[in-house]
Amino acid sequence: MILEQLTLANFKNYEQAEFSFSAKINCFVGNNGVGKTNILDAIHYLSMCKSYFNSADSQNIRHNEQFFSIRGIFTGSSDNKEEIFCGFKRQRGKIMRRNRKEYNRLADHIGFIPVVMVTPSDSSLITEGSEERRRLIDAIISQYDKHYLDDLILYNRVLLQRNKALKSFAFSGSFDVQMLEVYNEQLVDVGNKIFAKRKEFFDSFLPVFQKYYNFIAGTDEMARLEYESQLNNADFTTLLSQNINKDRALEYTSAGIHKDDMVLMLNEYPVKRIASQGQQKTYLVALKLAEFDFIEKHSAKKPILLLDDIFDKFDAERVKQIINLASDKHFGQIFITDTETERIQKILAEISFEHKIFTVDKTGSIKIT
Repeated sequence: MILEQLTLANFKNYEQAEFSFSAKINCFVGNNGVGKTNILDAIHYLSMCKSYFNSADSQNIRHNEQFFSIRGIFTGSSDNKEEIFCGFKRQRGKIMRRNRKEYNRLADHIGFIPVVMVTPSDSSLITEGSEERRRLIDAIISQYDKHYLDDLILYNRVLLQRNKALKSFAFSGSFDVQMLEVYNEQLVDVGNKIFAKRKEFFDSFLPVFQKYYNFIAGTDEMARLEYESQLNNADFTTLLSQNINKDRALEYTSAGIHKDDMVLMLNEYPVKRIASQGQQKTYLVALKLAEFDFIEKHSAKKPILLLDDIFDKFDAERVKQIINLASDKHFGQIFITDTETERIQKILAEISFEHKIFTVDKTGSIKIT
């Protein structure tokens, strides 16, 4: 899908803004804090029904306003037009529409317009806990496998109910074994499906990731991803049974696929411990470019690629490698933010693809150059 037009109203720092985009490369240039990243986040909303950065929709409304809206006009492979609308109002909530027809479930939209976003905040994949890495795994698989997303929603719903039951047992001083067994059966059934799909994903994703890491890094370093799950070495039903006393004491479910992790390794050591800043950034960009490949292969759609300030802190050779990748015909529509106009102009001078440069100032005004 190609995003032709984007219209914003009261979204973050933009009161009103309209854009017409190139089908290939679009660059937003300006100082930090002027709202370049907000444009990329609006595109992410139209794909994933949510912000990449703020889980609370209300935090994305312009100050002192009551709503925001994002509207995009997309063109598909057969030149058909698709209008996607996302709106949020205080006290009313969020709606998503495709061609003016509202979705009954937001999950039904996921995967229609796949997207991959690369941003400095991705460092949390290395520095933060397992939840950040699980979110990446789920975001990749959900964009090409509807059943996986439905299973994930169901698992989280049952997990929430089981945790509420454990808290209720602790509060009342009673214990309902039969109720817990019902929740256990549901968790095991859907949890095993999720585990199988995650395991399959890792087996296929690893060589794609390694290809991109070695291409960008230009070295023979051994970058590796490992799937860490309690279900690797134990039956899920047995795990729940073995941990029942622990769960009652903690008042939440301590075993299951909600504890899974993706271990990031470089030369047999954790990336967090031994990788330089440049190596960490190479690792993260390789992860995201592999995500692009994987989604395209499994969905037969080229994701929109959002590159937010990725050139900061890269050495010249790594920047050159990323330029070569971004200009490859393999990629579809690309959106880039940067603080240095000369750097973007030099990059675009080296490639022959159609492009637009948008200069953003501190007031949020846009100038096309």
